[in-house]
Formats: sequence, C-alpha cells, structure tokens
Amino acid sequence: MHNKRASLASTILLGLAAMAGLVLLSGCASVALSNLTPTSLPENPSEIYTFTLRVTAKTNMVVDPSISPHLVVDGQNFAMKPSALGGGLYEFEYQVPAGRQELAYYFLVDYQVQTSNGNDAKQEYTDLQHATIQRRYVLSLEANRGPVGASIGVLGRGFTSQDTLAFNGTPVRTVFSSPTSLEFFVPALPAGNYAVMLTSTAGNSPVGTFRIDSTGVSVSPTSLSLHAGEQQSLTFTLSGSAPSGGLLLDVTTDVPESVIMPEVTVPAGQNSVTVSIQGGKPGTGSLLLKGYGGGDVTIPVTVDGGH
Repeated sequence: MHNKRASLASTILLGLAAMAGLVLLSGCASVALSNLTPTSLPENPSEIYTFTLRVTAKTNMVVDPSISPHLVVDGQNFAMKPSALGGGLYEFEYQVPAGRQELAYYFLVDYQVQTSNGNDAKQEYTDLQHATIQRRYVLSLEANRGPVGASIGVLGRGFTSQDTLAFNGTPVRTVFSSPTSLEFFVPALPAGNYAVMLTSTAGNSPVGTFRIDSTGVSVSPTSLSLHAGEQQSLTFTLSGSAPSGGLLLDVTTDVPESVIMPEVTVPAGQNSVTVSIQGGKPGTGSLLLKGYGGGDVTIPVTVDGGH
C-alpha cells in the first residue's frame, strides 16, 4: 500500500513538472515586439516610408547589445537601426517600388539571453503585417467654420474632378482646383456642426467637422415687378463683411423662364452686392435665398408682357 501511494505521488509530481515545462515553453519569449508602423502610409514623392519596431526586454537576463531587429519585406531582409528617440525603438527607411499599393512584411529579432552555461542565442518574430500606400487623402480644411455661401479650401493629395464633398451625407457644391486642393461652398443648411465627407468612386474619406454660422441678409427692393426685357437692380446686404474668397449667395427661383439673373457673390471684405435682374417670359413667382436670417429670404417676382 505504501509503495502504491509513493508511486502515485511520484506520478503526480512528474505530471506537474511536465505541465510546468509546457507553460515555460509556451511563454519562453524574453522580448516583446510591438509594431509601431501605421497600417496606412500617406504617399510621398520619394516613395520612402519609415518602419518602426519597439523591442522590450521582459527579463534582465536579455543581453541588450545583442538585440538585432530586422525588417523582412518583399523577400528581402534589412537590418534595422536604433531610433534617435531611444526607448527600445528601431527604424528602417524602405523605398517602395514604384506603383506599389500594398505591402506585406514582418519583423524578426535575434538576441541573446544569459544562462548558467553562458549566452543562448534566441530569435522572435511577429505575425505577417500589412500596410497600404494612401495615394489619395485629406490633410486639412482651410477653416472649420463659416457662414452659408463661404468658399472653403480642402488640402490633400490625389483629388480628381469626380470628387464631391458632403455635409452629413448631403452633397455640396464642390470645385476641383488641382490634385492637391478642392474648394466647396458652405451649403444653405441650418446653423450647427456637420460631418464633412469626401466622396468619389474611389471611396469615402472623412474630412472633419465644420460649423455653419448664422448670418443675416437683407434685400432691396423686397419685391420685383418687371416687364419682359426690362432690367431692375437688386441689392443684397449682409450683417457683416464677406470672408476671404467672397460669399456666394445661392439664389434660386421657381420661375426660371421669367427671371434672368447672374450668380450672386458678395466680394471679400464687402457687405453688399448689387445685381441686375431682367424680365423674361411673363410669369409670377419668387426668388429664394436659403440659410439666412434663421430661415429663408423670399423676394416675390412678377413679370408681365410689357406695353
């Protein structure tokens, strides 16, 4: 009986020792690897991108001078250099082949650990990592607030004439200036904050948040009565000066065949503009200016056939 109990105890101890050994093997890495490289890399003319790895020793038995990180990408192995920032950071400047959109890579680190029998060589590596070269992206809005009709620039890269900006999903008037700049006009929406999104066939990209500020406007005269072919002046006056780039007043009409008028823009730094309205075909309706004075401005229009 005694021998059986001793044998059972011995078996249990051996089992525990084996389990402990498995635990040690499964968690034997003496360094932790942290990939600090962004998954999205904004395109640059040099096509050179920085890959960054942090190596953290998990035990004081790691021989620091022996730590040797490598970047493995496109089947090539590159030795990384310590970053000027220190803190266990290592970097490599990789020049991406022209036209590449995506990269697959991983890091491996050779190092040594002190043992009672000397130093043992070790190696750790990360899982396969992925990065995308962003050839179309938004850097910033030139302003993050403004009144209805203000012209606002958007800076970035890879823009096309098919790009459109939207406020909370509503498309707004957008002008393509160049592959690095767009322009939009603040839409006639109620005052408040709006999420701005760049939309195109290439996908959607968030731009930022824009605040529409309330602005008052008065119109003189408050109504128009014209003969066909006759012209009459109409003056729009703001409660303040127009911002840089001018202020577009998006005037519409429900009788387009009866009213002939130019686009209305208050010049930058001024608070009013006068345009000439010409009578077209006979009709009765109105001019409508949205988003001002807490609502809409309506100017009744009547055009008759003349004498």
